[in-house]
Amino acid sequence: MKRVFNGIIFDQALSHTENPLALFRNTLAQGAETLEQGFRDAVPVSTLISLRAKLIDSLLQRAWQRNMPEDTGAALVAVGGYGRGELHPSSDIDLMILVEADERDRLTENLEQLLTFLWDIGLEVGHSVRSIAECVEEAKQDITVTTNVMESRLLAGNQNMLRQMREATSPDKIWPSDQFFQGKWEEQKARYDKFDDSATNLEPNLKEGPGGLRDIQTVGWVAKRYFGCDTMHGLVGHNFLTEMEYESLMEGRSLMWKIRFALHLLTGRREDRLLFDYQRALAQEFGFVDQEHSLAVEQFMQRYYRTAIRIERLNERLLQLFEEAILLENQPAEILTINERFQARNGFLEVSNDNIFKHYPFALLEIFLLLQLYPELKGVRASTVRLIRSHRHLIDDQFRENPRAKSLFMEIIRQSNGVTSELRRMNRYGILSAYLPVFSNIVGRMQYDLFHVYTVDEHTLFVVRNLRRFAVASRVHEFPLCSDIISRQPKPELLYLAGLFHDIAKGRQGDHSTLGAKDARDFCNKHDLSDYDSKLVTWLVKNHLLMSMTAQRQDTSDPDVIYNFAKKMGTITRLDHLYLLTVSDTRATDPKKWNSWKDSLLKDLYTATMRAMLRGLERPNDINEQIQEKQHDASEELQRAGVSTDEINNLWTTLGVEYFLYSSVEEIVSHTQFILTNQEHTGPQINLRSKTGRGGSEVVIYSQDRKGLFAVTTALLDRLCLNVVDARIETTSNAFSLDSYRVLEDDGSAVTDRDREQKIIKTLKDGLNNPDQVNLSVARRIPRQQKHFQTPTQIDFSQDPANQRTILKLITVDQPGLLAQVGHAFGRCGVNLKAAKIATIGAEAEDTFFITGEDKKPIEDPDKLQCLHNSIMQQLESGD
Repeated sequence: MKRVFNGIIFDQALSHTENPLALFRNTLAQGAETLEQGFRDAVPVSTLISLRAKLIDSLLQRAWQRNMPEDTGAALVAVGGYGRGELHPSSDIDLMILVEADERDRLTENLEQLLTFLWDIGLEVGHSVRSIAECVEEAKQDITVTTNVMESRLLAGNQNMLRQMREATSPDKIWPSDQFFQGKWEEQKARYDKFDDSATNLEPNLKEGPGGLRDIQTVGWVAKRYFGCDTMHGLVGHNFLTEMEYESLMEGRSLMWKIRFALHLLTGRREDRLLFDYQRALAQEFGFVDQEHSLAVEQFMQRYYRTAIRIERLNERLLQLFEEAILLENQPAEILTINERFQARNGFLEVSNDNIFKHYPFALLEIFLLLQLYPELKGVRASTVRLIRSHRHLIDDQFRENPRAKSLFMEIIRQSNGVTSELRRMNRYGILSAYLPVFSNIVGRMQYDLFHVYTVDEHTLFVVRNLRRFAVASRVHEFPLCSDIISRQPKPELLYLAGLFHDIAKGRQGDHSTLGAKDARDFCNKHDLSDYDSKLVTWLVKNHLLMSMTAQRQDTSDPDVIYNFAKKMGTITRLDHLYLLTVSDTRATDPKKWNSWKDSLLKDLYTATMRAMLRGLERPNDINEQIQEKQHDASEELQRAGVSTDEINNLWTTLGVEYFLYSSVEEIVSHTQFILTNQEHTGPQINLRSKTGRGGSEVVIYSQDRKGLFAVTTALLDRLCLNVVDARIETTSNAFSLDSYRVLEDDGSAVTDRDREQKIIKTLKDGLNNPDQVNLSVARRIPRQQKHFQTPTQIDFSQDPANQRTILKLITVDQPGLLAQVGHAFGRCGVNLKAAKIATIGAEAEDTFFITGEDKKPIEDPDKLQCLHNSIMQQLESGD
């Protein structure tokens, strides 16, 4: 690697040049180029960030000499990361200029010249100008100032001033070590809160996020304040870190540094967020390539996540050790014997001696059971956590076959409390992966999409948590039906096992449901579950996507769909368990995306299937009988509201059989009242029901039938930032159209604001009264994250002869105006839409349309289907 800075050559050039600013600027640029090439040539990143700091040191020292008088009462001090001698390509250059109080006025002009010169040569510096007294006062008020002072390093000027400042801000003067530790701990908690307390966010911050560089720095700051350690290795000498832990921490820091260095080079600026914009490029930079079962970006991010998790856990353990040494040092020890292997010390569980795990390996599982049995315990002492991690190697095949170990694991799963918290603790300590080797594959594994917001292991444990919450009395109000169902299950642990295994094969070659079912069956057999229980868990894992896919992609108001789904269930026990697992799984994918519509989809499928199974699958429900029941109930309710039988019958005779088959009693009543109230009015009539039994809000349009109505309506709804999740189009015998759209706000909620309701109605009325003036192209910005996901468009047709319709399935990238473009294609090809189910999965739209030709029959003509295919593709490509 070339030399980054040659002081002799630079000084010679400086003494002869008439343009020192250009010399400084060029030297800075050449140094940056040399460092970048060094990175490409695999020079250790620790060397590179140190060399950049030294380059900046050299330039700043010479700039100080040129702009400041000799023997001045001032000092140029590097602080923060620069004070540590760590500078990435675009890192902040933080400076503190110490001045004697009586020198400030005299030096003001010199300091302004210096700072202007630094900006002119291309250095973006953060600076403060303070006297020692001001520095001390600031440090007293702000722990971050104290932290900066601790890492201060003299660059130029009066060395005695820096020494005085350090003495005045030492622990015996301000921020004693116990207060400093408490302050830094609170600071970290606040920082974690900003990132949802997770090291595995989709777009993590590798500096500030949990498991990032700041976690390592926090440990270093506390160590420096309490022990006076200038390096992290000093903690090894104080028995706070083992040599192996130190090496692990330094290895993690090295990777974080390397990623940060590459990120700065890639973006050309200070950037610490691993945004989707950069993840693919970084994966390529680090040598990852796509594999059949795993994308390069997923492999890269898994390496990052696993490193961040390791740093986060080391940070947690070290801060707990600091707490015991600094805050709890003088507390009298209150020891309570739990059994011969464990005791509680001041409320924290610990081993009775350091050889417990060596002599009793099964205690590596027993400790988690004890935490469940003694919920008053606050946690595990850090020294015992270290012993757990250092004895993980004892969990081998022989351990896993040990009856006592198997019994302990099942006892943990069967406990009435603490299942989720202890599984998470087992995951943090590395025990869950040790006991279930197949689980290790999903630790830190991300899925490169916008649908899954957690890594697979985190998602899995959230599923178990959601299942557990159904059984918690204080949470019955959240999901009453789920709580009622789980209360009737004699062995809820079977659900927890299904949750634990449902995604365990993600990232492996092959169908993860099938592979996971095999893993689940092997586990159940080894843990002596009955044949019945083993088959139930295995079936749940294999079919864990069946209910959500049916609810999202099929017309669940179709009796045949319910009948076929019920046949696949086979038993009510399977239906109960699958419903609970599906709700928990869907909520754990992205809790913010759960809404009343998804709740209703699954609940309606569950209740309809339950009715079919209770009635008996050997005698499917007669369609005419269903319709008669609905009409009877709706008619009674309407008559109670003052609607005459003649009015009801006159309207209902214009509606087809399908309308009554697919609509609920609530909808039939609402639609009938709306139409009868507005039948004398001219033009399209609009109604909006803010909350409905099926979730979300319902927009109902009753108008004379005409081509392009669906395209215009969906374009208007899109402009209103409403998401259509379901649509039904009913053409009456008197040439009217009764259209129902289920819509949600962008945040997944129903429309509740009255002014918002009126705006929606007015916008629809204006647009539908003047359809030729509605531009079907929706100019709405695509979210930044979504731009990085490409979904090839897929269009598939199938026939549904029982319902006299054709089914079109469209998979494409989600985009503004999508439904309007599809509707425009329908109009061009003479296609009538009967119903639509709209599903958005991350950045991908998976929409299902139930269509007919203009003759109200299925579309079987290959030329017409090809016309529709081509027209949709053309619309999506052009966006017109």
